[in-house]
Amino acid sequence: MRHVIALDVGGTGMKAALVGAGGELLHRARRATGRERGPDAVVEGILDFVAELRAYGTERFGAPAAAAGVAVPGIVDEDRGIAAYAANLGWRDVPLRALLAERLGGVPVALGHDVRTGGLAEGRIGAGRGTDRFLFVALGTGIAGAIGIDGRVEAGAHGFAGEIGHVVVRPAGTPCPCGQRGCLERYASAAAVSEAWAAATGNAEADAADCAKAVEAEDPKAREVWQHAVDTLADGLVTALTLLDPRTLIIGGGLAEAGDTLFAPLREAIRTRVTFQKLPTIAPAALGDTAGCLGAGLLAWDLLKKTDGLEVTP
Repeated sequence: MRHVIALDVGGTGMKAALVGAGGELLHRARRATGRERGPDAVVEGILDFVAELRAYGTERFGAPAAAAGVAVPGIVDEDRGIAAYAANLGWRDVPLRALLAERLGGVPVALGHDVRTGGLAEGRIGAGRGTDRFLFVALGTGIAGAIGIDGRVEAGAHGFAGEIGHVVVRPAGTPCPCGQRGCLERYASAAAVSEAWAAATGNAEADAADCAKAVEAEDPKAREVWQHAVDTLADGLVTALTLLDPRTLIIGGGLAEAGDTLFAPLREAIRTRVTFQKLPTIAPAALGDTAGCLGAGLLAWDLLKKTDGLEVTP
């Protein structure tokens, strides 16, 4: 059976699958990223993992994987197949696609940015399925996005498209590690809400999930922290809607796990801010933590379509 390898590399763990031509998951596996062993060891661990997946596919399905798709964190030069920068893995300019292709016997390898890859899956087979224009926004430790157009994700001329977390929403505001001040992710990411709630409660262990629970319990202090994050997020998202005019806005990441505690006030905050803009459908992400792996599989099948003309629509 023809299949591809899909791998989603995270800061702490890796999720992998063998994916059939119809998008079916034929085999799944997980293992630790092992970043505590250093950046070179992480790369070697990835190469060993895909080699094991290739061997399993050969034994189970009678032939090795026809291609591989890999999603990685940080800045990715997708055209050159280089993991340009990933602070949490200690990477800089790692030629990951070439290394993977060599370990896999020369099969084509697609390399993608983790959020754009997850956004591809959400847009094509998840919450945005059937829409022609979508914006996927992940609210995690930071905030990143994926711009979807006709079933593909736009990477931009230099690989930075979708970095909505670094849209300045509060000029001269809180410094951001990117070098700017007042970036959206300094106010509305899960990490920012955790920081604000910890400060409000005096409990260094308090996080965004705790804040959401306190909001549901109608704690006034929590509601103030939460609404500040929601209002700032709405400011950033309306800027994105003005520029991109998506039909569907998909919100994922850890903060989205709060469900209606986030979505009800966020929909209202966006509605009150738009003037001439058209309100998109605002939907929670549907694929959870499988989105990156599923997206990596889509990248691999898309690459095969380009390289051998195979007509596949997972």
